[in-house]
Amino acid sequence: MSDCIELLINITPSETRVAHIENGLLQEIHIERESKRGMVGNIYKGRVIRVLPGMQAAFVDIGLDKAAFLHASDIMPHTECVAGDEQKQFHVHDISKLVSQGQDIIVQVVKDPLGTKGPRLTTDITIPCRYLVLMPGTPNVGVSQRIESDTERERLKEIVAPHCDEFGGFIVRTAAEGVGEEELIHDVVFLKRLWQKITERKQRLGSSKQLYAELPLEQRLLRDFSKGHLAKIRIDSKESMDELVKFTNEYIPELTQFIELYTGKQPIFELHDVENEIQRALNKKVLMKSGGYLIIDQTEAMTTIDINTGAFVGHRNLEDTIFNTNLEATQVIARQLRLRNLGGIIIIDFIDMKNPEHQERVLNALNAALSFDRVKTVVNGFSQLGLVEMTRKRTRESLEHILCQPCPACEGRGRVKNIETLCHDVMREIVRMNQLYHADSFLIYASKELGEALQAEESHSLAELGIFIGKQVKVQIDPLYSHEQFDVVLT
Repeated sequence: MSDCIELLINITPSETRVAHIENGLLQEIHIERESKRGMVGNIYKGRVIRVLPGMQAAFVDIGLDKAAFLHASDIMPHTECVAGDEQKQFHVHDISKLVSQGQDIIVQVVKDPLGTKGPRLTTDITIPCRYLVLMPGTPNVGVSQRIESDTERERLKEIVAPHCDEFGGFIVRTAAEGVGEEELIHDVVFLKRLWQKITERKQRLGSSKQLYAELPLEQRLLRDFSKGHLAKIRIDSKESMDELVKFTNEYIPELTQFIELYTGKQPIFELHDVENEIQRALNKKVLMKSGGYLIIDQTEAMTTIDINTGAFVGHRNLEDTIFNTNLEATQVIARQLRLRNLGGIIIIDFIDMKNPEHQERVLNALNAALSFDRVKTVVNGFSQLGLVEMTRKRTRESLEHILCQPCPACEGRGRVKNIETLCHDVMREIVRMNQLYHADSFLIYASKELGEALQAEESHSLAELGIFIGKQVKVQIDPLYSHEQFDVVLT
């Protein structure tokens, strides 16, 4: 990861936006709206409202409009960040033996609601802090697999293990590598105090109530950054800056010196062209410096990325041109996945390469570019059809789903009918109405473009239709009608 990282934080009463800049280029954008604040990490006292043995799942009321989903595999002891001989295999029991309808249960959200789906839950409660994650009820110590040194792993275990008690155990996070005992104990004390408050709320409150809410967006992002990676943190709200400084002084004091209040005349997101970059990230077409381009299509099931040479003609032969275009595309793809926060199944259609060495080099370049992504990615290589299949972990909505909605004109198809097709639709509707109802004449209300076409290019066809049904047909243009909208009225 680059050392030249800057965070730009834009605060308004209803929305918080954080831009992640690396070497002057926007790499990630995080948006949290007060009305749709992310739920991942929140803890609830829920009530089981339905158990589905056939799905090995249950639906839980946690006080939201949509019931939350709890799978049997998510009712199990802690196994994250525990490697090698330390990891145990757990058998998933029958869901009907684990929970029952009407039962109160403490759960945590692991996935925000996506589309029509409610949030996904787990009973495997974890509460993160700067260097440690508390695992209530599990008096063990796990160490992040990213800490490779056996000596360092043992050192961290020796510090944390004595503090495992009735409150629970801990996972030592990657950021704890090289950290002193005092900082680790500070996290232990904070997490135990926090869990005690949650326990008290559990006893006091009824079911379907929130017991704990995750930190605000800007504080979460700073908490999860490893020290030394941030060069500057600019924020455009004095009140929010004071809160952020208070938070960092308590938990991440080494970052406080990098926080500064932005008082420039231009909006903070005009620095590094962030606003325009966000707009470009909503386009299907992504231009590359060489003249090639990507087409990114996001669907319900997966995301597809198609690479094209475009205006890039290369300097040698076609094979080298294709290879260089694909090589450049790997960097652009890795950035777009982060910027758009695309997750789930991703299919990449590189331009066909006959040389196996070129395929391997492109695959290596893609893996190298993805290594800077803090979200887990898995690349499965080229398929028999020459497609690269990969996955990227998805825990929140993509940028497109946050900022956009389906087009009311095309209803999300991405296409609208052409005028010729619409004219034929109108005439078929007149024939249908004539067969169903008695009328002396018909009046067509249509958009400006459709109405003009019916009065001009299709006027002869419309006149013939009138003779065919023996009725007069008139056209009325309504400028408020959308492209495909029309009505046939009996008169």
